[in-house]
Amino acid sequence: MAEVRRFTKRLSKPGTAAELRQSASEAVRNSLLAEKTKIIEPLDYENVIAQRKAQIQSDPLRDLLQFPLDEISISIIPRQRRTIQSTLPLDAEKLAQSLLVKECIRTYNSDWLLVNYKYEGYAGDFRSLPSKGHQPDKLPVQLYEVDEDVDKDEDAASICSQKGGNIKEGWLYKANMNSTISVTMRVFKRRFCYLTQLSDGSYILYFCKDEKVCKESKGSIFLDSCIDVVQCSKMRRYGFELRMQEKCSCHLAAESEQEMEEWITTLRKIIQSNVDSVLSERRNGEAGLDEESFGHGKSESMMESLEKSMHPELMKYARESDYLNKLSRSEGRCKLFAMDPDAQKLDFSGIEPDVRPFEEKFGKRFLVKCHDLTFALQGCVNEQADGTPTNVEPFFVTLALFDAKNNCKISEDFHVDLNPPAVRQMLLGSVEGGAENGATNSNSLTKNDGYFKGVAERLLRYPKQGIFSVTAPHPDIFLVARVEKVLQGGIAQCAEPYIKSSDANKAAQKVLKAAKQICSRLGGYKMAFAWAARPVFKDTEGSFDTSGRFSPFYKQDSNKLSNEDLLKLLTDLRKAEKMSKLQVIPGNFDVTIECVPPDVSNCVTSSYVPVKPFEESGCSYVTFEVEEFVPNIAKYMYPFTGFKNHLYVYPIQLKYDNQKTFAKARNIAVFVEIRDSDGDKSRPLKCIYGKPGDHVFTTKACATVLHHQQCPEFYTEIKIELPVHLHEKHHLLFTFYHISCDINTKGTTKKRENIESQVGYAWQPLMKDGRVVTSEQHLPVSSNLPPGYLGHHDPDNKKHTIPDFKWVDGGKPLLKVKNHLVSTICTEDQYLNSFFHYCQTSQSASQEIAGDLVKYLKCLHAMDICVMVNFLPTILNQLLKILTKTSQSDVAVNSARVIIYIVSRCHEEGLEHYLRSYIKYVFRTDRYMTSENKTTHGELARSLIAILKQSADFLTINKLLKHSWFFFELLIKSMAQFLIDKNKLKLPRTQRFPDCFQHTVQSLLLAIIPHVNLRYSEIPEESRSVNINWAHFMKRSLTLMNRGFIFNLINDYISCFPPKDPKALTEYKLDFLHIVCYHEHFIPLNLPMSFARSRLQRIQDLQLECTLTEDFCKNHFLVGLLLRELATALNESRDIRHEAIAIVKSLMMKHAFDDRYSHKNMQARISLLYLPLLKLLFENTQRLTVKDFSTFSMSFSGINVRDDLAFNFSPVSGATTPHKSGSFIDKELALPGYGVSCFQGLRRDDSRGSLSIELNACTPERADERQNSIDYTHQRKSSTESNISQYSKLDQHESRNLLMCFLHIVKTISEDALLVYWNKMSSQELLDYLTVLEVCLHQFRYMGRRYIARC
Repeated sequence: MAEVRRFTKRLSKPGTAAELRQSASEAVRNSLLAEKTKIIEPLDYENVIAQRKAQIQSDPLRDLLQFPLDEISISIIPRQRRTIQSTLPLDAEKLAQSLLVKECIRTYNSDWLLVNYKYEGYAGDFRSLPSKGHQPDKLPVQLYEVDEDVDKDEDAASICSQKGGNIKEGWLYKANMNSTISVTMRVFKRRFCYLTQLSDGSYILYFCKDEKVCKESKGSIFLDSCIDVVQCSKMRRYGFELRMQEKCSCHLAAESEQEMEEWITTLRKIIQSNVDSVLSERRNGEAGLDEESFGHGKSESMMESLEKSMHPELMKYARESDYLNKLSRSEGRCKLFAMDPDAQKLDFSGIEPDVRPFEEKFGKRFLVKCHDLTFALQGCVNEQADGTPTNVEPFFVTLALFDAKNNCKISEDFHVDLNPPAVRQMLLGSVEGGAENGATNSNSLTKNDGYFKGVAERLLRYPKQGIFSVTAPHPDIFLVARVEKVLQGGIAQCAEPYIKSSDANKAAQKVLKAAKQICSRLGGYKMAFAWAARPVFKDTEGSFDTSGRFSPFYKQDSNKLSNEDLLKLLTDLRKAEKMSKLQVIPGNFDVTIECVPPDVSNCVTSSYVPVKPFEESGCSYVTFEVEEFVPNIAKYMYPFTGFKNHLYVYPIQLKYDNQKTFAKARNIAVFVEIRDSDGDKSRPLKCIYGKPGDHVFTTKACATVLHHQQCPEFYTEIKIELPVHLHEKHHLLFTFYHISCDINTKGTTKKRENIESQVGYAWQPLMKDGRVVTSEQHLPVSSNLPPGYLGHHDPDNKKHTIPDFKWVDGGKPLLKVKNHLVSTICTEDQYLNSFFHYCQTSQSASQEIAGDLVKYLKCLHAMDICVMVNFLPTILNQLLKILTKTSQSDVAVNSARVIIYIVSRCHEEGLEHYLRSYIKYVFRTDRYMTSENKTTHGELARSLIAILKQSADFLTINKLLKHSWFFFELLIKSMAQFLIDKNKLKLPRTQRFPDCFQHTVQSLLLAIIPHVNLRYSEIPEESRSVNINWAHFMKRSLTLMNRGFIFNLINDYISCFPPKDPKALTEYKLDFLHIVCYHEHFIPLNLPMSFARSRLQRIQDLQLECTLTEDFCKNHFLVGLLLRELATALNESRDIRHEAIAIVKSLMMKHAFDDRYSHKNMQARISLLYLPLLKLLFENTQRLTVKDFSTFSMSFSGINVRDDLAFNFSPVSGATTPHKSGSFIDKELALPGYGVSCFQGLRRDDSRGSLSIELNACTPERADERQNSIDYTHQRKSSTESNISQYSKLDQHESRNLLMCFLHIVKTISEDALLVYWNKMSSQELLDYLTVLEVCLHQFRYMGRRYIARC
C-alpha cells in the first residue's frame, strides 16, 4: 500500500486537497500587492508639433504625423418633404402671433444642419472601415498530406470497419460472363450479393441465389483483379460494369439508381485502396534506394552551391533569382490579420444606429376603393338616358374606422358620392340649407374650376379612393359605411319600399316620383338610412382580411344613432343570433381593400396638399389620405414635421323636449359656423371642409336631421381648418332650424321660410386660457343673437346679465357638443401652453422674473408624454434658448433639469432615436447667440456641473449619468458650430476655445469622477453609461480642442481609479481606453517619429523605443497608456485579460486594414509604436499555451534549428543560462486538482530540432511538490516595474491573440529596424524571441481536418 503523504494526513477531511490548494493559490495571488502605476504626464502636444514642425514637414511619412485640414464641415440639407409644396399656408409666418405657433412654424420651415466629420468612417472598429480589407478574397483550395492520410484512413475505416465480415450486401442482377451471345436483358439473373473482406485483407464478391442461403454461393469475384468500375446502362437500366485485368468484364445491375450509386462508390473505394497499396510498396522500395545512394550527401540550395563558384555572372544570377523569388512570394499575399478568425466574425455591437431625420409616421396603411352602391329597388331615373336601371334616389356614403375593442372611433369620416350622373341631376337647383347662405347647391358647379394648393378642384370634388392608416391593428377594427339620403320623413317609412315591396317596378316609380320633389326642395338636408361594416385585419400583425366582405345593410335605428350605439352593435356583429334581430335592406356595396403600393401617385393629404409623385396631366381621380386618430400612447407618437391644424366638431344631442319657446321644433337641423367676431357685421369664415360635390371649403355645415324628434341625437363630423392665429373672439356658432318635410304638390313656389324655421342659437368660444377647447361642452340655447353675445354669458357661474337674451328653457344647457383637435401648432396641454405663454410675455416685457420662470419650468415635469414627443424639437429649442440667454443660474439649472426629464422619458418609452435625430439634424446654435458671447456648450456644461454637485437630488443626477450621451453630443455639436461660425478652425488649437471653457470642462470631469469610482456599486448601470459617454466626448474633443489639454484630462480620469481596482472599475477603464483609442487619427495622436535630440545619420544609431519607459509613454501617450494597462491586466482575472488583449489586437487590426496606411513603409512605422508589446510578451512567455497535441505525434524534421538553443518554459525563472532541454508546462493539460501539468512539452529529440509531445511518468505527488516549490519572490520585473503574476496561464485564445500581434509586428517592421532591434537585445531576450517564434509554430500549425473536427 502506498505511503500516505504528510500533507494528506493533516487534512481534517479526506478529498479536500484540491480545494485547499485552490484556496492557497488565491491567497498567494491576493498577497501579490500590485505597485501603484506611476503617473506619467503626457506631452504638450500642440507645443511639440509647433517646435518640431520642420521635422514633421520633412518626414516622407508626414501623413502619419499630421491631422488633415478639411476634417470638419457644416452642411445645410434642404428638408425633405413628402408633399410637392410646403404644408404651411403662404401667410402663416405673418399671421402667427403666439410664441408656440411661431416656434413650431420656424421648426417646420428650417432645413437640416449637419456637422460632418470627413474621417468619421475610420473612428470605429476595423469592421466599419470604409475599405473592407478585413474580408479577403477566397483562398485557393490547398490539399495537405495530413488531410490525404485522413481521407485514406476514413475510406479504409468506412470500408474495413467490418473486417472479416460483410461490408455490403443486397440484390443485384448479374449477367452470364461465359455467355457467347450479346449481353441483353434475358441473360441477367437476380442474385443476392455479399461483399466481404478476407483475413488477408483482400475483398471478394459472392453471388447467392437467396439471402437466406448464403453458404451456397453461385459464383464469386476477387476484387484484386478488378481495375475499374463504370456505369453502363446500355444493356440494362441501373447497370454497371466491373472491368478485370484480363480484359474481361462482369455486368451487374441494381434495382434503383440510389443502390447503383452506392455499389459503384463502395467498389471504387476498394479498387483505389488496392492501387494505393501497390504504389506505396513501390515508393518504399525507391525511397530505400535513394537513401542508400544519396544518404552520405546533403542537398544544397542554389545560392549555397553557387557561392562556391568563382564565376561572377553566376553569382549575379543567383542574387537576382533570390531577389525575384522574394518579390514573387510577397505578391498577392493576404494580410496576416485577414486570416484571423475574428476578422471573419460579424460583430454589430460597435456599429452606431442609423440616425434618420424626422419624418411623418404612419401605421398599417390600406387603400379603400369604392366602386358602386346599389339597392334592390332599381329604376330608370332619366328617360333620355340609355335606360340603365339605377338607384331611384341619391345616396351618400360615409366611411370611417371604429375600434370595438377600445370603444372609440379611430379615423375621420371619408365621404363618398357614388351616384350616377342621372341621379345627381335630381339635386341640381336645390337650395343649400341655412337662411344666410344664399348660394345654390354646389352640385351645379361644373364650370370655372379653380385650383386649391396646386390641385384642380374638379379632382377633389368626388372622392372614391381613400388611404386609411391604423397604428395599432387588431381583429376588432371595423370599416363602417353609413348611408344617408335626402331628408324625407321617418327612417322606417323611407326604408319600407326597399324592404317590403311586392311590385318592385311600381314601388320604384312611386319612390322616384317622391324623390324628385324632395330633392328639388330639401336636397341640402340629409337623413340617416342604413349602415354596414366589415372587419379589416385578421390579427394584431396587420394581416388584411381580404376575404372579408361588408355585412348586409342594416336599417338605421332612429334611437341608436350615436357612435356609442354603433360601437355596441359592432361588438355583436359576429354574433348571428343578435344581428338577426336587425332589419336588413337588400343592397350591395362594391368596395375593395388593397395594400398601399409604395409608389402610389396622385394622392393628397388630409389637408388636400398633393403628395409626391403627382401628375395632374391625364389624371382623372385623386386618392385621399384619411386622417387617423392615433391612440394617445407614447410609443405611437412622433415629432411633428409639417403644418396641420384641424378641428373636428361633433354635435351630440339637443334636448328640446321641455322647451316652450317655439311651437314647432321637431325636424331639427344643426348648422355649424366658425366666426372671428360677435359683431353685427361678422360673417362666417370659409374654412369648413365641404362634402362631395361642394367647394373644397364652405362657410357652414349641417348635421343629419332626425325626423319628428324633439331630442335628436347626431353623429355628423364637421371638419374645420383652424386659422393660424386664434384669439378670444373665435368661436363656433350653432344655428338650429325646424325643417318642414311636407311636400306641396300643387305648386313649386312655396316660400323659403315655410321650409326652414329658426329655433335657436348656441355658441362655444374656441379658446379658453389660451388653449383650444376640446372637452365635452354643455351649452345653453338662445332664441335670439344680439350683438356682443360672447361677452354676455359666463358658462362657469351661469349668470346672464343682459336682458336682451331670450334663453330657451330658462338658460339650461341643452346642447351637448364635443371637439377633437388634430394640430401641429396648437396644444391641449396646459403646462406646455402656459410655459410658452409666459416666455412670450417675458420677451415682450424685456425682462424675466426668475422665480416665475422657474415655476413654469418645474410645471413642465407634469407635461403629457405624448405632447412632449409631438413637440419635441420645438420644446428642446426653447429650453436651450432659455438656458443660453438667461443670466439667472437657477433658471439655467432648471432648464437643464427639464431637458434631463425629457431625455429620460423618451428613453423609458423607447424613443431615444428621436433625440439622436434632433441633435444630428435640428439642433443649431445660431438661434441662441447673444451679445454677451454666451455659448450653448459653455452654459450647458456649467448647468450640468451644478446639478452633479447637488448631492440631495440623486434621482436627477442618476438620470443625467445614465443618459449623458445626449448632453455630451449637444456639447460637441455646439462646439463644432462655434468653431465654424467664428472661423476659428484655422487658428492654433490653443486659441480655439477660451481658458474659461477649458476650466469648465475640467470641472465637469471632476464632478463626474466621484459618481464613477465611488458610486459604481450603487448605480452600476449609470456609472457604466457615463464612463462610456465621457470616453466618446473625449474622443471627439481630440478633434476640436487642444489635444494636450485633452491628454491631461484622459490622464487625470485614468489616474482616478485606485491601484487595486475592483473588476468593475478595471472594466470601466478598459472600455474608456477602447473608445478613445478608436479615434480616426489615433496614429498622428501618438506621433510615430523619433524624439532623439540629434539627427540620426546611420540606421545603426536608430534609437528604437522597445520598452514602456517614461519617455515612451509621454511621447506616445495613448499607445503607451494602452500598453501599460495591458501589462497590468495580464496579472488580473481571465475576463480582464481577455478584454485588454482583444482591445490591443483589434486596434492593430484596424491599422492593418486602414487604406490610409496601406503602404508598407507606413505599416512599418506604425509597428514601431507597438515594439514594447514584444518585451511584454517575452516577460509572459512561460504563461503561453500551446495546442493540445497529446493525441497527435508531431515532427518538424524539415525545420532547421540551432542545436545550442533550447528553451526553458518552466515557471521557475531567474536563470540566465539556457538549458539543453526544457518543458512546456500547460495548466490546461494538468490533471484535475493539481497545479502543474504532468505532460512534458516541446522536448528536443535530436539536433535537427524536431519536437514531440510525450507523456511524462509524473505522479501527482511530484506534481504537487513541484507546484509548492515555485518561488514567487524572484520574478522578473516588467517594463512597468510591476511584478508578473505567474499564478495562471493564458488560455489558448489569449495566447493566439498575443502571438498574432507579435507576428504582425515582426512581419511589418522594416528589415533595418528589425536588425537594430536584434542587435540591441540581450541574450535572454533573443532567446525569448526565438522561443516565441517556436511557440508560434506550434500554435498555428495546421493539424488537419480531423484535429479541427475534434476541437
